[in-house]
Amino acid sequence: MKDTTTNGHGDLLLVVGWRRGNGTARKVRDLSNTKDSIYKSGASCGRAVSRRSAPATSSAQQQKTHSKMEVNGKEPNGKHLLSSEKDAEVAKDANHGEEIDAVQSAMGSFGRWQLLVCLAISLVKFPVAWHQLGIVFMAPQPKFKCIAPNGTVDKYNCYVNVSDIQEPCTEWEYDRSIFPETIITQWDLVCGQSFYADTLQSLLMFGVLLGNIVFGSLSDRYGRKKPLVGSVVLQLVAGIGCAVVPWFPALLFLKPLSAFATGGTMVTSYVICMEIVGTKWRSPITVLYQIPYSLGHMTLAGLAYWFRHWEHLQIAMTAPSIILLGYWWVVPESPRWLLAMGRQKEACRILKKAAKLNKVKDTDIPDMVRRHCLHQNSKNTAPNYKPSFVDLLKTPNMRKKSIAIFFNWMICGMGLFGITQYLGQVGGDIFVNFAVSGATQIPGNIVSLWAMSALGRKTTLISSNTMTGIASLMLIGVPKEIAWLRLLLACCGIVGMSVSFTTVYLFSGELFPTVVRNIGVGTCSMSARIGSMVAPFVVSLGLKETRAWMPPTVFGILPLLGALFCYYLPETAGCTLPETLEDGENFGKKIEAPERLKAAEIEAAL
Repeated sequence: MKDTTTNGHGDLLLVVGWRRGNGTARKVRDLSNTKDSIYKSGASCGRAVSRRSAPATSSAQQQKTHSKMEVNGKEPNGKHLLSSEKDAEVAKDANHGEEIDAVQSAMGSFGRWQLLVCLAISLVKFPVAWHQLGIVFMAPQPKFKCIAPNGTVDKYNCYVNVSDIQEPCTEWEYDRSIFPETIITQWDLVCGQSFYADTLQSLLMFGVLLGNIVFGSLSDRYGRKKPLVGSVVLQLVAGIGCAVVPWFPALLFLKPLSAFATGGTMVTSYVICMEIVGTKWRSPITVLYQIPYSLGHMTLAGLAYWFRHWEHLQIAMTAPSIILLGYWWVVPESPRWLLAMGRQKEACRILKKAAKLNKVKDTDIPDMVRRHCLHQNSKNTAPNYKPSFVDLLKTPNMRKKSIAIFFNWMICGMGLFGITQYLGQVGGDIFVNFAVSGATQIPGNIVSLWAMSALGRKTTLISSNTMTGIASLMLIGVPKEIAWLRLLLACCGIVGMSVSFTTVYLFSGELFPTVVRNIGVGTCSMSARIGSMVAPFVVSLGLKETRAWMPPTVFGILPLLGALFCYYLPETAGCTLPETLEDGENFGKKIEAPERLKAAEIEAAL
């Protein structure tokens, strides 16, 4: 048998050998002195190339390796160890030099077990939408008039002329025909205090941003399940606290804390879904994961219609999180993360349960897991390595890909939240407008499912960003009198951003290796939060008639720039998820190999 493998430094070795009895005799020819370039395309996903030819007739010096590790029967801290480098080579030979994906092989790409887990996890997107967007109904700008002190009130109802002296207004009367009580009316956040309402919204998005970062790091270190359940508990406690506190400073603390937990549920839940399904199912599951958010967007209008008091609405948004506490018993730990951390016994238990429910038969799961770990341990990244954000920018290829995907996430956050807010300026019923803005995102999710499979992730993201950019720029030339056309163009922008958001979710989940996937996806989501924090200020630029062109210009140019950044990203459709930092750096990159490899193969064939 003849095959190729790699040494510890990434050089390809030509291996010629044969199997005899219970032992394995191997002949190795090291051809690492000179190098040749083997270019990897998106279809091969940046993996090592396997070359095969006829057995060689010439002999070579047999290489033996000795191990300092003990395996069979000894598993300190519940972790299996490699018996020797020879075992790793044997594992590669047994699988013809290809990577072993124990997770998909053991339980199948998609079955009843994955469906139940993904459906359960997708429910977390309802409170995510409610907590992120609830401020629209909790703190809308009301109509008001100054009632104290007595005097001539200015046109803004903030100052009163008392005996030719300008006095600030101290008491207001609010229009409560739609909302009997809001955060603004309860604490008089108008005139000189109006900046507090803007501060609350900024802190809310900042809390989501921090949650993405912190829980992303925690789940890479301590698993996906514990941080997910912990964030649900924190979301429940902080959400109820927001509704009962009588002091606005306390609300300024609890509202971002609730958003912090929401950011945690977002990043951990998505990564679990991506790590348990097969390659061809990532696109459908990503869409399934996004649709509940759009449904949450729509249902929030119904909740706000029935619960007009902001405290009642806050409780209505938070109470369903009690059901999500069942994740502790329903949602399993990610077997892919367990394998990356070397916890093979726990991974085997979960894979056996999943295989039984999926009715996958004739699989030797412990052997699959062992060969998977032997292959991964033969790479440079150690199982006990503690990942960090620096790993995303440390190497050239990872740095280029990370910056490109971060920028696109920021554009998606700014565009989706900004254009949705801009749509609200059309006029009409606030509840109907909000429900319509949520409904327009669902077609975008459905379109993205087809596009990501038919066109690929990269082409889909470029096309959707371009669609949003062109639609937004066209808004500049449409007069306000043609309201239906302006509404149509704005909805086209929202649909484009919906497709982009769904695509970057899947793109980033496939782009980053397992050991830093949660940190990568968390940082991506953080970039989207930065964009969503800036979005209200961009929309406010158009409040004055002379600057009405500015919001659509910003929402048009930035998505077009995001489309250009996509050219630095590799196509990930149909690829095996990268596991280690070495995988992530080599993904979509040309890999070096010995120059004399072809000559050696010809010689061996002769």
